[in-house]
Amino acid sequence: MSIDHEQRRTHPTIPVGAMTTTPSEPAGTPSLSVSSVTRDEQDENAAIEPVIETIDLSVFYGTYEAVRNVDMVFGKNQITALIGPSGCGKSTVLRCFDRMNDLVPGARVQGTVTYHGQDLYAPDVDVIEVRRRVGMVFQKPNPFPKSIYDNIAYGPRVNGWKVSNMDDLVEEALTRAALWDEVKDKLKQSALALSGGQQQRLCIARCIAVEPDVILMDEPAASLDPISTAKIEDLMKEIVANYTIIIVTHNMQQAARVSDRTAFFTADVDDQGERHGRLVEMDWTKTIFTNPADQRTEDYVSGRFG
Repeated sequence: MSIDHEQRRTHPTIPVGAMTTTPSEPAGTPSLSVSSVTRDEQDENAAIEPVIETIDLSVFYGTYEAVRNVDMVFGKNQITALIGPSGCGKSTVLRCFDRMNDLVPGARVQGTVTYHGQDLYAPDVDVIEVRRRVGMVFQKPNPFPKSIYDNIAYGPRVNGWKVSNMDDLVEEALTRAALWDEVKDKLKQSALALSGGQQQRLCIARCIAVEPDVILMDEPAASLDPISTAKIEDLMKEIVANYTIIIVTHNMQQAARVSDRTAFFTADVDDQGERHGRLVEMDWTKTIFTNPADQRTEDYVSGRFG
């Protein structure tokens, strides 16, 4: 079942069908002051409108349990940052939300992941539609070896949308990604000729072009210079009014600057010496960085470990 272009921003259910498939600051950053947390304007008493939820989520690679028993709620039009030391399962959890783990041999998800209340792993869910509604921006910019224009137009074309004016769609996506003014006179040039920061914003524009509901970002500024990083952060804060954004970052200052809520993960070591990722706590970003409930969170954000 396909989705009409005019109705692509409504997301009550996912159509069913055949299964198809800035250099960052180091983790040990000195303790963040209250003034460092810039997105504390959010009403912390406001109800969260769930978009994605996990219940008792565990992820296995073969027999190895990479992440254990994760319960989370991601709110509509909020930026949520996933932080924690390397190897604690942040990216593994993120990839559950667009079912990218399906592409990893031996990967298996246990528990429940819902999108607007619908089980993303139900057997009749169209995985391609999931990945259209839940877009992904990767750590390293990955523009297609095509023109800037064709990078943006690619998604609507392969989805079979009947777009009355593709030029307008391309311009709108690039404008939302704060890139239009920089590339409007060279749309037919190769996207590979853009700078790293421009390529990453192009990838965000390409994601936006298919009108997702959720945008996942896996360390989107890790390989960028400070100026490009600032542009990506400003862009996130501008577009969150229209999207739910979930970001994995090792940069705690970045999490403090851009996110509404933050989830802290760590890794426990079992008797056999294997590491298993766990969610320690999830709360408003201001609370996580100034008054966390768990001592492990306090130790991490203050730089005592990680």
